[in-house]
Amino acid sequence: MATKIENGFQFKYEFGFSNDDIIGFAKVSGDANPIHLDEEYAKTTIFKTRIVHGFLGGSVFSKVFGTIIPGEGTIYLSQSLKFMGPMYIGERYTAVFDFSEVDVVKHRAKVQTKVVDKNNNAVIVGEALIMNQNKIV
Repeated sequence: MATKIENGFQFKYEFGFSNDDIIGFAKVSGDANPIHLDEEYAKTTIFKTRIVHGFLGGSVFSKVFGTIIPGEGTIYLSQSLKFMGPMYIGERYTAVFDFSEVDVVKHRAKVQTKVVDKNNNAVIVGEALIMNQNKIV
């Protein structure tokens, strides 16, 4: 049975990133900033260790929308992101999706998107507008 997407629907997804993920994203994106790749360099920064690329952290929203909720057929119309704090390699995070302004006529939903750390501190916040003609009905 399909999940009914309506105003107030919330979905959570746990995830994390490995060193291999960081290296792969650096290759694909071209972002070879040493804060992500060089531990010795990272020790000299305010973070004192390597951090996950912000856009890699935010990519979890695309993964969930396109493959889980609503899933196949989802089209991104917009996404805002604010980076509130660093994400660390090997740590676990939870992406939180709060659906609002669900429009079953236009098959669209506004979604408050957030990534929180293990202490429930927001590290990424944003808002998405998505469309899915088969699953937002």
